[in-house]
Order: sequence, then C-alpha cells, then structure tokens
Amino acid sequence: MTLPPACEPAPIHWSGKRALDLAVAVILVLLLLPVMVFLAILVRWGSPGPRLFIQERVGQHGRVFRMVKFRTMRPNAESETGPVWAEESDPRCFPLGLWMRRTGLDELPQLFNVLKGEMSLVGPRPERPCFVQVLEQQFPHYARRHVAMVGITGLAQVRGYRGCTDIRKRLTADLCYIRKWSLWMDLRILVATVRVFLISLISPIAASASSVPVVEVPKLFSSLTGEGLGGERSL
Repeated sequence: MTLPPACEPAPIHWSGKRALDLAVAVILVLLLLPVMVFLAILVRWGSPGPRLFIQERVGQHGRVFRMVKFRTMRPNAESETGPVWAEESDPRCFPLGLWMRRTGLDELPQLFNVLKGEMSLVGPRPERPCFVQVLEQQFPHYARRHVAMVGITGLAQVRGYRGCTDIRKRLTADLCYIRKWSLWMDLRILVATVRVFLISLISPIAASASSVPVVEVPKLFSSLTGEGLGGERSL
C-alpha cells in the first residue's frame, strides 16, 4: 500500500484540542443527560440485559481502554459469530438498537470517555485489539493512526466510512485528518456530524448504508481533504 505524501501524520497541538474537548463535552453532558437517561430506559425496555455495553478498544499510542456505549445488540451476540464488524441491518441488533446505531445515539456515553481523557470528540474511531492486530499486518501504515487521540466522530465517519466500509478509504481519511488537523477542522467536523445526525433522523433510507449515513459535503471539506482523499486510488 502506497501512502499519499499528503497523508503523512504530523504532530497535533494536544493542549488546545483537549481544552475544546472538555468544554464541549461538559456542555453536551449537561444538555443531553436527560436524553441519555431516557435512552437507557428504552434499551432495557427493548431488550433484556444491561443498558450499557463496555468493550476494549485501542486508543492513542496503542493504549487499550474500555469504551462505553448503549447496548444495541442482544446479549452474547458474538457467541456464534465471534468478533465481527457490524453490518447493515445487522440481525444481532434489536429494533431500537438498530435505530440507535443508524443515528449514532448509541455513542453518547462516550462523552464520559472524553471527560476521562481516553477519547476526543473528533479523531479516528477506535478499533478492537483483535481487529487492530489483523489490520496492522494487512496495512503497514495502519499504526500511524494511533498518533492521534481516538474520537467519537471523525472525517471518515462524516464521509460515510464506518462499520463494513472500505478500510483503505477509512485509513486514508484518518491519516489525512491527522496531517491537516486544526481546531477549526475539528469544529467543522462536529458541525458536519450534527448535519449527518439530523439527516439520519429524517431519512432512514439514507441512514441504511452504514451506522453513519453517507453524506457528501464537498464545500465543507474541499479545503480539508484536497490532495489527501484524492489519493485513495493509490492505496
């Protein structure tokens, strides 16, 4: 795999990014806490079992942490399949859980991971250790995405690359984000994430392609991706 030069990782000014994370996360937790409580009640109503799902993920510099989210699948969903990526209309999900995955509401508890300093609001999505081990063998540059703090949302996600989507496109988007990072870029990705969320609420068909629907935002990201995402074909 040949990595486009524009996607070579560069250092990120973590102090400014962390300050933005804390400020926004505190505000969102205060505003959305009633919503999270309501969703937790609905999860228990929709499927017997725990309200939250805690899973080990690989974070910045390869450190493993426990990521929390609302449970969207039936208990012991991987007892027959083993570790696999979630699919479109995954049969392991109960109806409410499938809707929460499509809208991204299942990720809300990760705001507490952000407050703990384990995640950022914006960054490459964290993967499971078993997946990372395989992907690092298949893609020599995959480990470079661990330079950054992992995020609840990211450039790859607002472009629709999530779950069972092309890992090469996700990797390219992640590395381009690291290379071109700025606080302004994070803010624009957050705005795009809100837009994607609203579209997923009013358009279930658009949301069916992946956990986060594919939404083209050329005007928003033309100055961010530019040469970088144009290099996907060389992967």
